[in-house]
Formats: sequence, C-alpha cells, structure tokens
Amino acid sequence: MHKIKAVALNLHDQNTYDGVYHNQRERHTRFKHNLPYYADAYAHQSDILNTNDYRLNKEFVDEYWKKTDDILAFSYTQGGIRMMRDQIDKEFLDFTPKKLFDHVLKDGVYYCDHHQAHATYAFVNSGFDKSDILAIDGIGAKFRCIFVDKDENITDLSKELPLGWLWNQMSKITGFGSLGASKLMGLVGYGGYSSYFYEVFETCIAGEIKEKNYKEHELINIEKYGKEHLAYTLQKFTIDKIKEYIYPLKSCDNLCIAGGVAYNGYMNEEFTKHYKNVFVPPAVGDEGQAIGVYQHADCVMNNNLHKSETFAGTEYEYKGDEKLTSYKEIAQSIADGKIVGWFQGKSESGNRALGNRSILADPRNPNIKNIINHTIKKREDFRPFAPAVLEEHYKDYFDTNSPSPYMSRICKVKSDKVPGITHVDGTARIQTVNKKFNEKFYNIINEFYKITGIPMLLNTSFNCQEPIVETPRHALKTFKKTDLDLLVINDYIVRDKNEYI
Repeated sequence: MHKIKAVALNLHDQNTYDGVYHNQRERHTRFKHNLPYYADAYAHQSDILNTNDYRLNKEFVDEYWKKTDDILAFSYTQGGIRMMRDQIDKEFLDFTPKKLFDHVLKDGVYYCDHHQAHATYAFVNSGFDKSDILAIDGIGAKFRCIFVDKDENITDLSKELPLGWLWNQMSKITGFGSLGASKLMGLVGYGGYSSYFYEVFETCIAGEIKEKNYKEHELINIEKYGKEHLAYTLQKFTIDKIKEYIYPLKSCDNLCIAGGVAYNGYMNEEFTKHYKNVFVPPAVGDEGQAIGVYQHADCVMNNNLHKSETFAGTEYEYKGDEKLTSYKEIAQSIADGKIVGWFQGKSESGNRALGNRSILADPRNPNIKNIINHTIKKREDFRPFAPAVLEEHYKDYFDTNSPSPYMSRICKVKSDKVPGITHVDGTARIQTVNKKFNEKFYNIINEFYKITGIPMLLNTSFNCQEPIVETPRHALKTFKKTDLDLLVINDYIVRDKNEYI
C-alpha cells in the first residue's frame, strides 16, 4: 500500500491532502486568492512541506523524496506548465491523458492532469457506479472543458465551449474583476434577454473577439446596454450551449460536474432536467484539486476509491464564559431578529458555508438581505443569500426534484413566507440538511422550525470581505468588526464584542 501526499498547484489557492487533512491556504493567511504556484502548506497543519514558502520544483522533489518512501502526487494545468517551466522539469509533465485514470509515475512523483483531478474528485465522491463527468474550468487554462462518458472516453470540448473563460472575461468587462463571476451571476435575476449580447457571446467563443481588443469593442460601453442584461443573457447563453454540446453526449442517467463553472447554480439545476442524478461536490473548484489528485493516485496506486469528508478541517478548542445550554435559545434569538455567527467543529470543504462556519438569520425578514449585505458582509446590495432547509421539507418550499446538500443548485421558490432568501427573480440557491449530514446544524434549524413553523434558516458564509473564518480567533475578530448580534463557538455563547482575541 503506497502512502500518498498530494499538493495542488493552481491559479488561486493551494491546498494539500493526505487522506486526513486538507484546507485552503487562504483561510490561514486571511488573504483571498493568494499568489499563484506556491506550495506553502503550513508546517503546523501538514507535514507535506517543511517550510511556509517553498516553490515546488525539481530540486525540492529530488532532495525531499530521497528521504521518504511516500508517493508525492500533484496536479497541474497547461497554463501552469508554461508559467512553471523554470521550476519544474518539463520531461515530467509532457503527456496527454487518454483516459481518466492514465498517469505518469517517475521517481516516486505522481503527476495528474488538472482536469483528471476535477473529474476524479467529482466521480469518487458521488458514489455512482458509472457516470458522465463534466470538468469545466472557471478560469484556469482558458479553453479547458472535457466530458468523460461512463466508459472513460474523453471528449475535449475546449475550443467549442470556453464558458468559464467567457464568464471570466465578462466579469472583468463589467467591473467585477477576473474572479467576480459569482457577482455577475447575482445580477442575472435583474436582467432580461438581449439579442445584441447573445451575438457578442457567439462571436467571442468563435474566437473572433480577443481579450486584447475588448477595449476597442462596442461591448465596453456597458452603460448603454446594462450589466444586468449582459448577466441574464450570458446565463441563457450558457444553458443553451450546454444543451447544444453536452446533452447529445449523454450516455447514462448520472452526471458529475466539477471545475469552477460548476458553481453556476442555474446551470446545475438545468442538468437535473436531463439527468436523473446530478452530483456536484462541495470543493468543486480548484480548492478541491488536492483531494482529486489524492483520489486519482490512490485509485491507480492502491486500487482504492477513497471518499473525502465534507467537514475535514482542523478541530479547534475554545472555552468561553457562557456555556450553550440549548439550541432553542439560539433559535429564539434568530426568530427575534438577531443575526448569529455560528462556528462549529471542523470547517467545510470548498467555498460554501454548509453549517459549520455560517452566519444565520431569519428568512422571513424581507429586509434581512440589505441588513446583512450592508452591515456585516459589506458587499453589493444585489447579492442574494441562501436557505438551509430541513431535507424532509424542501419540496414544500422549492421547485426542484432532489436534495442539494452542497448548495450547488438554484431553483424557484414556491412560498411567499421566506422573502429573505428569495432572489429578485423568485429563486434561491438551496442547501438541504439532514441529521446525518450535520447534526448540530440540523438541530438549530429544527428548533427554529418548532418556534416559527418555517423549516429553514438564512445561511451565508462567516466572513466579511475576507476568506471564511477558520479558527475561533478569526470568528471573534469578524464578530467584533461587524454588526453580528451573537456568536456561538462550539458549545459556548459570546455576547461581548470585547471578548479576548
């Protein structure tokens, strides 16, 4: 049995995985979207690297792995190869995978293509015996989009379907920056269809408009045409292209989706109309790369399909002055209008707050979105919030046909009782919660249900223009600098904003 350590080298964030531990670098540095291509895994958190800032290069591999029998596995992108050609021996990386589980193993170092890692992470964690798999970059290598059918035949759609690249470019044009696609998606509900924009997108993906000449293109006059109409039309364009390119490739009833574009909840919901079972994992973007690399190597080297944990961060101890005696008290505070910081156990995989690093509020309050956006999150007022709903009740409130535990789909809201989580277009990005998935989170929602008759809470990530909090210290600092009313850390309640940090 080979012992495997995995490192992901990606554009935005590095992470590590050894079968037990993984976390995103930004949660420790407290800077969103850290500089690229550094593998500084933080020695106190992982034994993969013994320095806080060390470029993963051939010299390091040769020196370090002479001292260990472990298999070092890491992923790379084609763009990463070009940017790292002075740091990584090119001969290690010069291959094109033909099947999902093809690999290169040399001198104890295992190399995995970026999209293989995405596809593997989604498939292994789905639990499906067979599946179609869509791996599509949000940014990454500009034109990477692959589709793997149940027989592991790979269709490369990169030149025909650069949707991630298109969202990235439109995000920059509209002023949200290269990592602002989620903000652009928030505008979808405010807009309408524009034939002009649709034609522009067709021209873009045909390669007739390049990034370098956007400034000369009429599209830059966004005030004339409207950001919201661009967003709406881009979303429609995305779904149309999915129908055109992906649907004809269907080979079974199961679909797994990974890569940055898989954060598009409208798209994911559309897939449920064509596939019986659709799985989108929690760390669906590059933050899940290290897990996929580990799983890929573990499958090839050890013939093992190793599922990862949803809550896989570090367990932190905290002892306050006031012990939490019941969930009912916290639920009642929320029902009374309080906004609560909720910090429990190990942190979630991925970029969504799934109930362990959350801000919780009353979904019945029609003004709650503006309050949280302005006084706590300090972000654009058009950004919506998600509901976390008891799984046994989701069909009573939302028009969707299956649970969504990882907050991966956007669907229509059926009830007018929860305006706080209902977007302007009548939709919500839902999270379904059962007791097995997260017992503490289930219990707090259930207590709110007993008090109000509403089986859900507004759930958003515990942060304020920063990475999601990782440690109790981070939680206390965010509590102090925002208008949060109450903080719960594990089994303790914090009311005083001057609590020791």
